[in-house]
Amino acid sequence: MRTRTILFLLAMVLGGFGTGGVALSFGQEQEEHVRGAFLTTRPKPVEKSGPNGTTARPSRRRPKATLVKQTTSASSTVAVGTASTSVAVGAKTETKTAAVVTEKPKAQKLGLGLTLFTRDANGLGVRADPSRVFRSGERVRVLLETNTDGYLYIFNTTDGGKPVMIYPNAELDEGGNYIQSHVPFEIPASSAGEERLRWFTFDKYAGAERLFFVFTRDPLPLVPIEDDLINYCKRDKNKCPIKPETELWVKIQTELSAPVQVAKSERYGKAQTAIEQDASTRGLGLSKDDPEPSLVMMRVSTDANILVAMLELIHK
Repeated sequence: MRTRTILFLLAMVLGGFGTGGVALSFGQEQEEHVRGAFLTTRPKPVEKSGPNGTTARPSRRRPKATLVKQTTSASSTVAVGTASTSVAVGAKTETKTAAVVTEKPKAQKLGLGLTLFTRDANGLGVRADPSRVFRSGERVRVLLETNTDGYLYIFNTTDGGKPVMIYPNAELDEGGNYIQSHVPFEIPASSAGEERLRWFTFDKYAGAERLFFVFTRDPLPLVPIEDDLINYCKRDKNKCPIKPETELWVKIQTELSAPVQVAKSERYGKAQTAIEQDASTRGLGLSKDDPEPSLVMMRVSTDANILVAMLELIHK
C-alpha cells in the first residue's frame, strides 16, 4: 500500500497504532474509566430509520452556526444574573433582588476512537491488531469515531517520506472535513460500488505506511477546506494533494507527543457489524449499545484543541 494507492482509493471511495510515546500508563480500571468517558456522550439507543428512510450520508461542510467562531473556556465561567421576588409586608410590598449563579459547562475532552478491519476469506471485515505484520495482497479499512463535533485531517507518509494531506480532498465531500460526534467515518467506505475500492490493499513493496489523524475543534489555520480547497486545486492542480508547510507539520509532530489517556480492546477477530457500516454510510450516530472502538484516546486536558493519532502499518 503506497501513497499513490491510498490517494487513488480515497479519491474514489471516501465520501502498531502510535501516540508519540507520552501516553499515560493505565491499569484495567483506569482504561475502563477512559472508555466510559468516551462512550458516555453517545446517545441512548433509538430506533434507526431503515434503508429507505430519509437519513443520508452527512454533509462534511461546516454548519452555518460554526462559521462564526465561538470560543469555549475549559474552566468554569460563573455568570451572575438577577431575579426579583416580591414579599408582602403589611400594606406595603417590598421587592428583593437575589443573585442567580449559573455555570457554563466545561469543555469536552477531545476523544478519538479507532478500529482497524481486515478482509477475511469471505469478504467480511474483521477487527484486527494494528501492530501485526501485513503481507502483500491483504486488505484493511479504518473506522473512526469522535466524541464531539470537529474537523478531521488525514496525512500519509511512506517509509518516513514527506507527508501528503489525503483528507480533506477537493474531489470528496465537497472539500469538507466536518465530523459529527459519534457518527462513524470509514476509510475507505464499505459502501463503495466495487469491491476493490472498499479496502486499502498492500502491494508487493515492503515498507511502513503511516496515517496521521488530526482532529481539531476549529479548522487548522492556512489549510484550505470546502470552496477554498476546491478553488485552490482548480487554480493549480500540481499543488494538490496538499503538502503541509514545515511549520504545520512540526506542530502536528509536537502534538503527537502530547499526553493522552488510552484504552485498548483486544477483541480481535470479531466481524464488523451492519450497524457500523450503515451508520457511517447514512450518517447515523452510534448509541451506547452499539460496538465500541478497539482503541480510544482522549486528551488529558480540556484546554486542548487538537488531538493527533498515528496509525503505523508494517508491510513485508
